[in-house]
Amino acid sequence: MRSFFPLNALRAFEASARHLNFTRAGLELNVTQAAVSQQVRLLEAQLGTALFKRLPRGLEMTEQAQVLLPVLTEAFDHIQTVLKRFEGGEFHEVLTVATVGTFAVGWLLPRLWKFREKYPFIELKLLTNNNVVNLAAEGLDFAIRFGEGSWPTSDNTLLFDAPLTVLCSPETAKRLVEPGDLEKETLLRSYREEEWDSWLLHAGLTPWRPNGMIFDSSRLMVEAAILNVGVALAPSSMFERELANGVLIRPFKTEISMGSYWLTRLKSKHLTPAMQLFQDWICQEH
Repeated sequence: MRSFFPLNALRAFEASARHLNFTRAGLELNVTQAAVSQQVRLLEAQLGTALFKRLPRGLEMTEQAQVLLPVLTEAFDHIQTVLKRFEGGEFHEVLTVATVGTFAVGWLLPRLWKFREKYPFIELKLLTNNNVVNLAAEGLDFAIRFGEGSWPTSDNTLLFDAPLTVLCSPETAKRLVEPGDLEKETLLRSYREEEWDSWLLHAGLTPWRPNGMIFDSSRLMVEAAILNVGVALAPSSMFERELANGVLIRPFKTEISMGSYWLTRLKSKHLTPAMQLFQDWICQEH
């Protein structure tokens, strides 16, 4: 058996197998039915096996063809995807970044126009999560996470600290003259149970058990606070717009550091040109 096969023959087989018809395959490939049939016979001769049963009104794939078809279809689709990245005469590299939703809305999205303007040839694919992410399984280039940066399988680059502080609606803020007034309010919680205890201790108070809803996103928690559902404990740096337009109030200066935002990637993943550009940009931007 030859170690290589003509691309035209492989393409003719793949189109014929999808249509189960040489004529329709020829129309797709812009060649005659006879040319498609000839290319398929060439491939069958090289493989030493039949790929189709020729029927009066079409084709029927053999078992060998059923094995070959999905492999070729996937390969041609991948080639087409890569070729599309050369549109406009410049290679467009895809960059897949996952981030916690709070960071995406509060910090990244307002600045992404700068990255797009500087690197228009990088196609950014942005995914959001609640800080639980699997870089390998999800095929990610980067993940932006909140925590202490102690994820052992990834290379973790510190972006910046994001201390937590009390945030609430203007209506609620009128009742909060001093930190002790919080005991009369509904304290909204994240899945990190120790946050309110740490803040209350730092404010000189004896902690009590919070009674508010539990959220897996600071963004959702603060939205609830804006709607007077309760008082949130969240990073004020992620809510600069809401604080600036007055829908959100920071009643006390007290804040605590419970983690930072990190840019992470698998240690085994080498930096592509697009990854390097994004890493340099986001580290300089903050």
